[in-house]
Amino acid sequence: MNSRVDRKFREILGRGGKAFIPYLMTGHPTLDRTRQLVGILEECGADIIELGVPFSDPLADGPTIQKAAQTALAQGVALRRVIDFVSDLRKTTQIPIILMTYYNPVFKYGEERFARDAASAGVDGIIVPDLPPDEAKDLIGHCRKNGISTIFLLAPTSTEERIRIVTKAARGFIYYVSMTGITGANLSMDASIESHIAEIRKHCSTPVAVGFGVSTPEEASAVARFADGVIVGSAIVRQAEDEDSRIRGYLMSLRNAIR
Repeated sequence: MNSRVDRKFREILGRGGKAFIPYLMTGHPTLDRTRQLVGILEECGADIIELGVPFSDPLADGPTIQKAAQTALAQGVALRRVIDFVSDLRKTTQIPIILMTYYNPVFKYGEERFARDAASAGVDGIIVPDLPPDEAKDLIGHCRKNGISTIFLLAPTSTEERIRIVTKAARGFIYYVSMTGITGANLSMDASIESHIAEIRKHCSTPVAVGFGVSTPEEASAVARFADGVIVGSAIVRQAEDEDSRIRGYLMSLRNAIR
């Protein structure tokens, strides 16, 4: 596979850099504002953008993203509209875009149809936190056929067997959850994260990006010392309705820290 995600990581890692991967909830506070924020993220040095698909029962997400999802759902934003939204974005940007969704919307949509429509719209990757790779054979197959990277999660509690399963199935990058819990919790860094990522790298050459709990430039800098990419979600979602100048300042502080 030679997706936009693969090419972006080769470019970044080839020059000794680290990827900045911000997250937005699609439709929060509105679709028009999400479109504006995608432009601001790109202007401020985002390398890959993760777009959340609103869902009524987001088990892996904390209160900030849950509330944002409810706001978007109330406006009728669901998986089909998110795919259409990406198609519209492709008129103005070629930045790699990854969807973070739950399995229920994909199942209802139809796995094969989803992969085909998402690829046609310009989606580059998918994260489904409640679908482990050993239960995702069909979806993985449909995504690979359509050139969509399948990104799976590993955590501090992942066993060696789980690492083997995930590294075999993952494309694009591996999402390393910095803690056990939900998004938006406070980051707790310790040496075990670095050693665990080193263990993951024994099994594959796929880039490893770290998320869940990263919110400050200091935390982003610490993570960038040993990860290939830094994912920031809840902290950006909290500022989605702030003035553009304030958001730009925050994003640039993260970008500079990751560099």
